[in-house]
Amino acid sequence: MNALVLKTTGKNYTVRTVEGIIVECGLKGIFRNKGIKSTNPIVVGDNVEIAQESDRWMIVKLIERKNFIVRRSVNLSKQSHILASNIDQAILMITLDRPITTTAFIDRFLVAANASNIEVILLFNKIDLYDSKLLENKKELEEVYRLAGYKTISISVLNDNLLSIKNIMKDKLNLISGHSGVGKSTLINKLQPNLRLATKVVSESHNQGQHTTTFSQLYELDFGGSIIDTPGIKGFGLVDVQISDIASLFPEFIAIRNSCKYYNCIHKNEPECAVKLAVEHGSISKSRYANYLSMITEDDGNTYRKEKY
Repeated sequence: MNALVLKTTGKNYTVRTVEGIIVECGLKGIFRNKGIKSTNPIVVGDNVEIAQESDRWMIVKLIERKNFIVRRSVNLSKQSHILASNIDQAILMITLDRPITTTAFIDRFLVAANASNIEVILLFNKIDLYDSKLLENKKELEEVYRLAGYKTISISVLNDNLLSIKNIMKDKLNLISGHSGVGKSTLINKLQPNLRLATKVVSESHNQGQHTTTFSQLYELDFGGSIIDTPGIKGFGLVDVQISDIASLFPEFIAIRNSCKYYNCIHKNEPECAVKLAVEHGSISKSRYANYLSMITEDDGNTYRKEKY
């Protein structure tokens, strides 16, 4: 019987069958040992086959995914953690204060999404809390990503009408991601008030959000489509992305790479590099280029924590 994975909590999985029946499942032991390097072999968004064994339903087969977003696990650097699968688009929520979302984190997320051909919308939240300096920083940052080819939205989820976001999300499977405290649960509550997801204030002492979502879950939206809520992410280490491929995951690099002197230019030390010239002339963002260099030289997953606005 085919089913869609709605929620994962440890080794327990909530799925919805094609008939619309909600079933609690386990994962067949032999399946867990088939060379899957991810810390979570089954994720929200997966299409699976289930079968009843004795008195319990079990997931017995994973149907091939059309895509997924994966990052390096925080405590197990040699293993990966898949955020969700079979996504139509991802919405990365960004705040410039309480907590700070750095460009290094944003760019790593974008590279991971681009590697799976997943469109990303950058949603700048909490703009009602920004002073004039932060508003100017936000304006400049939005321009950086618009010039790179990304769609951006600025909003106060608490205070603004969400019609534009609803129109973007309608009839799609949307992944919501970002640091703890950026407003993911608040956004979902306002989009679908009956869910009443828990929210917490940002820690004053550490300027970081506190986890309210501890597992991933898919929710249906009354206006059409669905949304996958994920736990807040502190870091984003890249997985299964070759150094030679990273440049092709920066859209603004692709647009001019044929102008580089060398066909295999990685835009680092080569002479007559069109990308480096574009950075010097200001048509490619210095922060985007610096983050690119970080990814191809020392992808330690920690540099994103050092940037300050």
